[in-house]
Amino acid sequence: MDIKRIALGLGLVTALLVQSGCGVFGGGRGQPVDTPSAEETNDQIIYGDRGKPRGTIWDIFRARPDQGQVGQVNKYIWNAALETLNFLPVQSVDPFTGVITTGYGTPPGGGRAYRATIYVNDPALDARSLNIALMTRSGPVAPATVRAIEDAILTRARQLRAQDSKL
Repeated sequence: MDIKRIALGLGLVTALLVQSGCGVFGGGRGQPVDTPSAEETNDQIIYGDRGKPRGTIWDIFRARPDQGQVGQVNKYIWNAALETLNFLPVQSVDPFTGVITTGYGTPPGGGRAYRATIYVNDPALDARSLNIALMTRSGPVAPATVRAIEDAILTRARQLRAQDSKL
């Protein structure tokens, strides 16, 4: 009697597994999974939402992007900031985020040491693209001094742009 019960139980379990299509005995076949190729995956990682660039012979007639950009910042403001504040030792620069961090330095003819953090946040040659945090060892600098430094940097950036346009 025990053998009949065991055989009946195994038969029921087998029938249930086959009917449920769980695939234990090869009865259930899943749908093929549509996975992108390795090349498509690499293109997605590299190019993101922009898509893979396509080039043709007609590209020479298309408008070119502004050559005044380095990463996401304006190269004229970037270079003008480095030239204007060249008396400060540069600690770190990142043209892709637009941040220049300097250490303490004394301007020529001055007696007070300054430290600056320059943030160029836009590719446009515009006053809104430039933010400066200037401080001394005793604390922040007067807003008029910061404004004067910003004006000097923007003036030099316009001069650099004018020099580039003459070439």
